[in-house]
Amino acid sequence: MAGIFERHDHSRFETIAISIGVDDNSRLRARMLKAFDHFIDARGMSAREVAQRMREMEVDIAIDLAGYTSDARTDIFCHRPAPVHINYLGYPGTLGMSDMDYIIADRHVIPPEHQRFYDEKVLYLPDTYLPTDNSVEIAAQTPTRAECGLPEDAFVFCSFNHDYKISPEVFDSWMRVLAQVPNSVLWLMSRNEIAQGNLRKEAQARGIDASRLVFAKRVPRVEDHLARYRQADLFLDTHPYNAHTTCADALMAGLPVLTRMGHSFPSRVAGSVLHAVGMQELVTHDVAGYEALAVALATDRPRLQRLREQLARNKATHALFDTEQFCRNLEAIYIAVWRQQQLGDARDALSAAA
Repeated sequence: MAGIFERHDHSRFETIAISIGVDDNSRLRARMLKAFDHFIDARGMSAREVAQRMREMEVDIAIDLAGYTSDARTDIFCHRPAPVHINYLGYPGTLGMSDMDYIIADRHVIPPEHQRFYDEKVLYLPDTYLPTDNSVEIAAQTPTRAECGLPEDAFVFCSFNHDYKISPEVFDSWMRVLAQVPNSVLWLMSRNEIAQGNLRKEAQARGIDASRLVFAKRVPRVEDHLARYRQADLFLDTHPYNAHTTCADALMAGLPVLTRMGHSFPSRVAGSVLHAVGMQELVTHDVAGYEALAVALATDRPRLQRLREQLARNKATHALFDTEQFCRNLEAIYIAVWRQQQLGDARDALSAAA
């Protein structure tokens, strides 16, 4: 979102950040401090105090970017800090709160027939609801496979999702794919040695040599993290909780992402992102189709190379990485709901006068 915040039209919008997370002195936080017209560190404030401060600043639209995630403060919205409240991005689903008016989505993550499952009214962005920042530069230097702990000649399946997204069903599926692609490895991201040991043990129990699971280490800069995607051949998504920003990161680095689209918001995000970059042929809808396509791409290098070339072209021509247009689309939503609120207030005033 940093790239979006930096591109807001300040001749039309006054932007205010209510910060409820830790001050980590990071580069990203420094960008946030510069991007907003006002930046309020609200960690030490009660929900009522935050709401009162927002009312004093005459906030028109309050957007909750946290939802039910770490350090969330949904209780602030119970005090009605603004005329319009919007649930966006942080939590992929309804908040189930009477005090939340809208949710921002796209027609892939919330098809019109799913609207009845949401307490919020759905506001649609035209392409994907997930923002990207095209100012991010990937490091020019790519680490070698040896530096990544990867075999030089193996086909590298990659999934840098958090390890808590790896369900038994997903792991079963991945092991079946590895069994059908003998000279292949699965490159995972896990900071927990106990989880790594458990995953290796479970691979062994499914007849897969534990050494075929390779775990990436943390690197200090996001630019270097993105650069190592170049050493992978195909990203395998998780289900029912898809890759979100991680999917966009892989695509930004030029790595095709294979996903399985389900029926809930978090299981439809990678599909949304792939549609926005014109790679919908990588969206599957059941386990059999997901596994079949993974094996087909791993055993048909020319076909996979054509997909990589298509992705490289589409990055420049499709909506996913057009951060400027995404910001304009988001602003159009804000203007629309603000006008709707103004019309509602006018109608209420006329009704009272009558």
